[in-house]
Amino acid sequence: MIQWRPDVLGEGFESLTFELGEDDAPEVVERTPEQQEGPLDARQLVATLIRSLPERRSQWARATGRRREFEDVDVLYVHGWSDYFFQTELAKFWTDRGARFFAIDLRRYGRSLRPGQAPGYIGDLADYDAEIEFALAEMRSTAQRNHPERKLVLLGHSTGGLVLSLWASRNPGVADALILNSPWLELQLSARGRQMIAPIVNLGAKLVPLEVLPQLDYGFYARALREVGPKADVARINAEWKPEQSHAVHNGWLRAILAGHDRVYRGLNLDVPVCVLLSTRTALPARWSEELTRADTVLDVEGVSRAALRLGRSVTLERVDGALHDVFMSAPGPRGDAYDRMQRWAKGWRRALE
Repeated sequence: MIQWRPDVLGEGFESLTFELGEDDAPEVVERTPEQQEGPLDARQLVATLIRSLPERRSQWARATGRRREFEDVDVLYVHGWSDYFFQTELAKFWTDRGARFFAIDLRRYGRSLRPGQAPGYIGDLADYDAEIEFALAEMRSTAQRNHPERKLVLLGHSTGGLVLSLWASRNPGVADALILNSPWLELQLSARGRQMIAPIVNLGAKLVPLEVLPQLDYGFYARALREVGPKADVARINAEWKPEQSHAVHNGWLRAILAGHDRVYRGLNLDVPVCVLLSTRTALPARWSEELTRADTVLDVEGVSRAALRLGRSVTLERVDGALHDVFMSAPGPRGDAYDRMQRWAKGWRRALE
């Protein structure tokens, strides 16, 4: 029986780990004798659900005070590539306003990564449906009786934004809103560049899915986070779960990403309103400079902004001046602007439902 336990983030956070079955995919590397006989079996796939709940108000406060604006809202967060959930400030934004906040560490990421597994590897982004659907089932089963019909906000960062956008497209009518924090909706080489390299990547993924592709990562994004991000969140980053230089990129994983980008390019026709938060500019991280603390050094924000318009019929694009790739890990000024923009959009969305 799975149970909620205190989480590594400390007071106010709980987590539960659930099994996804044995993995027979080619990405599993050779196991040591110790891993073959114990709970740390590289073939055992797991995912982790984390939650933070709003403080309960007294009966007197509920009777005499104003209703918190998101008391009937559940938020489900999915992290990006080479990442995991650690952003307590983001959770507190939602719980202070009455919402229940949940996050998933996907298989082979963060809390769910097991020795002997290729970090972050996936052969098909649709495989993440298992994690998302388990999370939603658990959220429904623990909903308060006074709010049986809760609204669902999907909140995704980078690759997590791509994953949730595709999931919402395949599962219309489930989510009520989608908020995307610098979603990876298009390859940095543009749609034409993606189409040119896709046949090569697909062939490599078929023949040698675990072959590691070359990439240049000097750790400058991690440095920018340390220099300007919220101090408490930065201090608790687990370097094994979110390394300074990103996880290795494999042929099979890149094929899955390119397939997701192609699906977005052809249009998702999402049936829910979408809010996309992006930095105003991209900076090339070839060498360190202070500019890298005021720009997205991971994605081409102009390419993403164009791709965002293919998500659905109601898309709001919010450009945050001076923001990093994770807009909620930016310097105090742009970070506050990002929260203000998200709150304004979310309040408008919620009131429109009344």
